[in-house]
Amino acid sequence: MQHLLRRKIISIIIIFLVVPFTGFAQLRAQLNNEDHDNKPYHFGINLGFNKSHFSFTHHPYFLQQDSVMGIESINSTGLNLAWLVNLNLSNHFDLRTYPLNLTFSEKAFEYTLAYPDVPGGESKLTIKKVQSITMSLPIQIKFSSDRIDNFKVYTLAGVKFDYDLAANAGKQNGDDLIKLKKFDYGIEGGIGFHFYFPYFVLTPELKISWGLANLHSRNPALKFSSNIDKINSRMISFSLTVE
Repeated sequence: MQHLLRRKIISIIIIFLVVPFTGFAQLRAQLNNEDHDNKPYHFGINLGFNKSHFSFTHHPYFLQQDSVMGIESINSTGLNLAWLVNLNLSNHFDLRTYPLNLTFSEKAFEYTLAYPDVPGGESKLTIKKVQSITMSLPIQIKFSSDRIDNFKVYTLAGVKFDYDLAANAGKQNGDDLIKLKKFDYGIEGGIGFHFYFPYFVLTPELKISWGLANLHSRNPALKFSSNIDKINSRMISFSLTVE
């Protein structure tokens, strides 16, 4: 009797182990969007968030004055919205660009002042913010792995050209601001993952961008500008693309 009961228990355990794996194997065998990667080109909508700041160098004048004791660049968050165009070059390589790519960000400098102008709104720690609305044109090469069922991983590298619609270098009445130029260019790299669903492909992507141009329109007569030499943009972004 115990022998029969033991056989029944073993049979039930085997059923519970085998059935899920059989179902999983059937699920894995079902490929979604099989012809997606064979299309010569495809499009997507991209939405993301960014964390950005300025990389800067002090001007030699900084060591010769005693009004500004320290300068720090502050990280801030922003939003990305873009339209993706992807051209299939081979089984593993794609050429990508974003004809419509808007980045909304806000960067800031924190100044430690020895003699703050309190009536003028300054304090010991004074923050100067710089808002940006950037139109960007990136050109990227994407290298993809082989597709594993409904999953694929890729890396990317490329260059980008930026035009800041909110740049204030030409303003005449912004003497208390950090003035920046409108044009920038840089390099970027990242990693992403394709998840294939029946009707679309979802792609989370992590990307880092390095601006190479000196954005600073330095004015030696201004306290907040004269102490800084070069300013370069830095950004890390996480986005989701639906193709």
